[in-house]
Amino acid sequence: MTEQQYFIKDAILKHAVHHDSFQKLWETKWKAPCAMGIYPFMFGSIKDFQPIVDAIIEKGLKEPYDWDEYAEMFFEPADDLMLMGINAEQAGRLEEACEYLLRSSAVYRIARFPAPRSGLQKFAWARCKNLFYQGARLMEYPITEALIPHTHRLSSEGKTIPVGFLFPPNATPDTPCPLVMIMTGLDGYRTELAVWQRGWLDKGVATLVVEIPGTGDSPADPKDPTSPDRQWSSVLDWISQQTPIDPKKIIVWGFSTGGYYSLRIAHTHNERLLGSVSLGGGCHHMFDREWLSHVNHLEYPFDLADTLAYKFGYDNLEEFIKEAGKFSLVNDGTLDRECCRTLLVNGDRDEIFPIDDLYVALSYGGPKLARVVKDKKHMGEPDSFLVILKWIHGLLGLDGDVESQLRQLPTKCKY
Repeated sequence: MTEQQYFIKDAILKHAVHHDSFQKLWETKWKAPCAMGIYPFMFGSIKDFQPIVDAIIEKGLKEPYDWDEYAEMFFEPADDLMLMGINAEQAGRLEEACEYLLRSSAVYRIARFPAPRSGLQKFAWARCKNLFYQGARLMEYPITEALIPHTHRLSSEGKTIPVGFLFPPNATPDTPCPLVMIMTGLDGYRTELAVWQRGWLDKGVATLVVEIPGTGDSPADPKDPTSPDRQWSSVLDWISQQTPIDPKKIIVWGFSTGGYYSLRIAHTHNERLLGSVSLGGGCHHMFDREWLSHVNHLEYPFDLADTLAYKFGYDNLEEFIKEAGKFSLVNDGTLDRECCRTLLVNGDRDEIFPIDDLYVALSYGGPKLARVVKDKKHMGEPDSFLVILKWIHGLLGLDGDVESQLRQLPTKCKY
């Protein structure tokens, strides 16, 4: 047993087989979701990935990865899809062009996954977002990129906050609509969580997808625990200037690591939010030395602790572990503050962020709602989505037909 007793008990000591090689990762963890077109393969097709996987397996890639070598395996197939998209658009086949461009973006996404740490992975991220927005502009309801001025920034932080934005066509200043602000996770950026945007549009809800500090193009200082507060203030100020948005009906939904930030904003900006959802987010024990010392070999597909260290602005894992406690929402007093209506959801077998943190969050500050999904791992998927959508529908007075909304998630390719 470990020194710290977590809910998952001795599972923290196990070594997941997908860490043995990329072949094991594909066979035991990634092939099925790739075939279904779900995380992390949104907008993708298994017929694009299988030849790449075969080449990677033949090359025998495994941990620790040379991230440039890994990323480069995806480039030629991604460029082939890009050219197919460009040619289709030039021929006037816009639906086909949209799909191929998004599929190319998806291949580049896995090239930069889980985080753009190397030179070629940074190139892959740049190409990924460029191709995504090329494809997104051809959607029936185009998702646009907005560059929000970071008016609350420190001089050391970036000047703009790029977001993916989608308005319902019937939203006007006289009939303003609600908005769901989606906070992305450790490895899923605004180009991926865009899969949720069309479904919300059909319910008359605007969406804004924003990246958390240390990921994507967030300008916030990843090492500063207070930097997200400044970023969210800038975003919320911008939202308040969009007259087709009802400022009294703003809900935040944070996915995974984004759930840590949606729990934080529920306390730091509670008066500006109708509600906040933390899906699979941690708050305190996720920063334990004991936890971080084991998670590189658990549920996450790659080196979770090292990826988190990179996300929080550290080049060295040990340095991050020593200082990680400063990000705890218990240690800095965040959870003692008043909060808006807050929903916490996670699977009780989570090996990415301990379910123990859900109980910690319930033990501080104002009352919160929670749902633990039994015998499920990180985020409690897919059961958690129904729970969350029903809760948001209730807050906003929507129709409650969440199944139709889930059917809007793009999972199958046509061409």
